[in-house]
Amino acid sequence: MTTTPTAVRTTAVAARATDLSKTYGTGETRVVALDRVSVDFRQAEFTAIMGPSGSGKSTLMHCVAGLDTFSSGSVRIGDTELGALKDKHLTRLRRDKIGFIFQAFNLLPTLTALENITLPMDIAGRKPDRQWLDTVIDMVGLSGRLSHRPSQLSGGQQQRVAVARALASRPDIVFGDEPTGNLDSRSGAEVLGFLRNSVRELGQTVVMVTHDPVAAAYADRVVFLADGRIVDELRDPTADAVLDRMKRFDAKGRTS
Repeated sequence: MTTTPTAVRTTAVAARATDLSKTYGTGETRVVALDRVSVDFRQAEFTAIMGPSGSGKSTLMHCVAGLDTFSSGSVRIGDTELGALKDKHLTRLRRDKIGFIFQAFNLLPTLTALENITLPMDIAGRKPDRQWLDTVIDMVGLSGRLSHRPSQLSGGQQQRVAVARALASRPDIVFGDEPTGNLDSRSGAEVLGFLRNSVRELGQTVVMVTHDPVAAAYADRVVFLADGRIVDELRDPTADAVLDRMKRFDAKGRTS
């Protein structure tokens, strides 16, 4: 296996939201999904975003990842302000700077595992860095399955392909939206371990939305949302500590 030096955590910012707001509708039907949220996602750090249903956690991720528009405020990926980009340039930024992992694996059934992994770079007309690609493939344990199509892979193996695809182009930041939601506990733990190792060993930046305290415990920190606002943050989380925080938010919601 190709080895890469352990990443050193930095204070540099991979993505930043400042006073970010997102509203739907007007008048009596107006809904505030995000309410002046400010948060940094530092390079070479694994951040989990949690909150009750309807808290705005997925909306925050989609806005910061350039998958959804926002009503006001600012989003930056590195030094690039997303709000100033036209659709063509935003598409290019998502392709070149951002990796995505979703609950649905989103693999093309007619392509092999390797072809699915390199597809974004093939579309962009770029050749992968072979050493980096080999490192990623080794890390997720796919070396013996590269010629297989998705129908020949288990759910856990398909999500490993999705993780490798997100990492293969060396993006500035990887976003995961419930990436283990369709997996059993063992496969989910493997995928989360790969994401954590990509941060610790490869220097990747990962932001993951999850509802699962066990999944959140793989992160370096957890950001908690409620009613469209950041209400708490926990560093070096454990599953029990995350669950305790979530119970407090649920209790406040029932008594408010």
